[in-house]
Amino acid sequence: MAPGKKGILERLDAGEVVIGDGGFVFALEKRGYVKAGPWTPEAAAEHPEAVRQLHREFLRAGANVMQTFTFYASDDKLENRGNKLTFTGAQINEAACDLAREVANEGDALVAGGVCQTPSYLSCKSETDVKAILKKQLDVFVKKNVDFLIAEYFEHVEEAVWAVEVLKKTGKPIAACMCIGPEGDMHGVSPAECAVRLVKAGAQIVGINCHFDPMTCVKAVKMMKEGVEKAGLKAHYMVQPLAYHTPDCSCQGFIDLPEFPFGLEPRILSRWDMHKYAREAYNAGIHFIGGCCGFEPYHIRAVAEELAPERGFLPAASEKHGNWGAGLEMHTKPWVRARARRDYWENLKPASGRPQCPSMSVPDGWGVTKGDDALMQQKEATSEDQLKKLFDRSKN
Repeated sequence: MAPGKKGILERLDAGEVVIGDGGFVFALEKRGYVKAGPWTPEAAAEHPEAVRQLHREFLRAGANVMQTFTFYASDDKLENRGNKLTFTGAQINEAACDLAREVANEGDALVAGGVCQTPSYLSCKSETDVKAILKKQLDVFVKKNVDFLIAEYFEHVEEAVWAVEVLKKTGKPIAACMCIGPEGDMHGVSPAECAVRLVKAGAQIVGINCHFDPMTCVKAVKMMKEGVEKAGLKAHYMVQPLAYHTPDCSCQGFIDLPEFPFGLEPRILSRWDMHKYAREAYNAGIHFIGGCCGFEPYHIRAVAEELAPERGFLPAASEKHGNWGAGLEMHTKPWVRARARRDYWENLKPASGRPQCPSMSVPDGWGVTKGDDALMQQKEATSEDQLKKLFDRSKN
């Protein structure tokens, strides 16, 4: 950490608002640097200029945390289902750490090294095997001296606890996030109980990321907070949700939606939705507020603008953005100038422009989780026979 910078716990202990960044895998997939399906982060080594630029855009938008682009960078995931890479997991993780540090040093931002759930856990590998995979990533984060660690995107609290236990050995601050909603993890463990287990395992910050929209995630974090307080424990809280509306999702979240992952655009939250999210999260006592899949820099800017009174400043990107549309006062058309006001954008109900588009979808309810044959991971590419079985099953 650069001299003079306060650490993550120091900031949260002081009551400061910490703003995270957004969803790198989805953003870079749209830009042509990540392949949907594997969702692996080799772009950190293959196209560092793309990753660096996205970091800079989130920093300019107001983010205090540059999370390393290491999502799904464990060796078992990098080798999954025929994924062919020219870089090792260690090379990808090291490149990601260097890029995050370079940009963090351009502002008052911290570097967070991140690990997430593993294919090995879904394939019922042992605790020892799973921890060894996580430890391999952790060794890079220690070598690169990241400022704190994030264990995120865990569907099962058991694996999340294992991750925290591995990360705890570094002595660095730990944030732990489940990708669950109010219904709990994939085995029905409630958000409250998940949070208690994570805090007892050693996490100082607990929360929710991904799988659900902002208000659903905030609701789940509120449940976590209630559980931790009821257990007589202490923690800080964070939330990094999707930038998609998910009112029709069940416990599996947006992965069950028929639009996942290539038809989600009609569900994207507007910048004004993000103002509401930021205020709701802050009022709930959550002070580490960021985003995950679908979050672009303008979404993070909206969070930073909403919380500018609490933070005491606007982000640099607000130089090109009038408060509540004030920049529209300069527009040539009078009816557009008439939209340069807060009440217009706060009360707008955006149309989809799709005459036959339903307001909600029917999620795929396969109901599979750890141990199911369909989730057994493999290094070989998915065969035609395996795909046919899935196609046939989806028809039913």
